[in-house]
Amino acid sequence: MVTSRLEAAAPPAFSSIQVPDLVGVVEAQLQEAILSGRIAPGERIVEAELARQMGVSRAPVREAARRLESLGLLVSRPRHGFAVRTVSAKQVNDLYEVRIQLELLGAALACQHASDAELAAMDARVNDMVERAETLASQERVALDLDFHFAISALSGNHYLHRLFDNMQTEVRMFLALSEDSYGDLKELAETHRPIAHALARRDVDAVQHALRFHLEDAKAHASGLFKN
Repeated sequence: MVTSRLEAAAPPAFSSIQVPDLVGVVEAQLQEAILSGRIAPGERIVEAELARQMGVSRAPVREAARRLESLGLLVSRPRHGFAVRTVSAKQVNDLYEVRIQLELLGAALACQHASDAELAAMDARVNDMVERAETLASQERVALDLDFHFAISALSGNHYLHRLFDNMQTEVRMFLALSEDSYGDLKELAETHRPIAHALARRDVDAVQHALRFHLEDAKAHASGLFKN
């Protein structure tokens, strides 16, 4: 029997099924729970229980945990699975030593390379943080805070500096989330970014580095003060 050209060209009866990144979905939920403090430092990750709550098998939970281990949020323990990493004052200080130097360099480069419009837009970011400080959830405030600093890194125009800053964002986010309750007035906390934005708009390298150092040293003190060495 000869198949007609029309029959041969007929479309398939079924369309392909697009399977979502299940591991990525599990990873995102688990990361949010850690960064928001719902799963505390040192707490064990019980794969079977998480799989039951999420309605998935244990395999994507285990793979998501491995990804979060590579980001520095989880640690693996022989015969005990994964647990949320504990944090020490030394770890906070070590990270902030690197972060401060990266951001000081990034701000200086941003003053040289960014456009006037890009630098002026930083003040609008501060306005947004201040206006929404008391209405956003903690993790959303932390995200806005980090977005401000990430924007400075991007404006540096230096790909390697920006990538290094990006690589440490997850741990910085964790430290910020854990220490946010140690601050009083949330609007006042958001306003501490204002001198940085104004100095950037003036392309005043000395002023922006001074403001950034003061801001980041204060953040380091708040975070490290919560943990033992």
